[in-house]
Amino acid sequence: MSRIGKLPIEFNDNITVSVEGSVIKVSGPKGELSLDTRDNVKLRIEDKKIFLDKRSNLSQDDAYQGLYRALINNMVIGVSEGFSKELEIRGIGYRVALENGNLVLNVGFSHSVTVQKVEGIEFEIIENNFIKVSGVDKQLVGQVAANIRSIRKPEPYKGKGIRYKDEEVIKKAGKSAKVAK
Repeated sequence: MSRIGKLPIEFNDNITVSVEGSVIKVSGPKGELSLDTRDNVKLRIEDKKIFLDKRSNLSQDDAYQGLYRALINNMVIGVSEGFSKELEIRGIGYRVALENGNLVLNVGFSHSVTVQKVEGIEFEIIENNFIKVSGVDKQLVGQVAANIRSIRKPEPYKGKGIRYKDEEVIKKAGKSAKVAK
């Protein structure tokens, strides 16, 4: 039984929602998103609320009802407010620059690494060591942030690398010297 899927999704007057068959389109001040749903869930719009009705009482339909409710809710939040992730670069000589919308990272390699601009994603640099990745699509924002982090993950001995803003990196103790007797 999906408890999340039964909850209606409320939206404002500045957001328009349309359902054409199994495709739902949500547009707002930040942009427009669409999602193709399966036949397990039927979408219904009433009084600025989106309801998801499942077709049968199978447990699979319960799961799809909760899944699509979460995805559509993220779409509504995305077109009205947007999503963002902040990354922090730590390390001596590590820095980031923005050139023509692309990120250029100097993170300890012999060459600089360029992250190409993705459609629907905006990069912003704060204080030379913070990157703000923002956009309308929650999944795309998270994926781009994860791709940037994977370029140089934080290492456990000094903590150098690219990490999420509030990420805690547990540091390991280094090798201890052998004591002579």
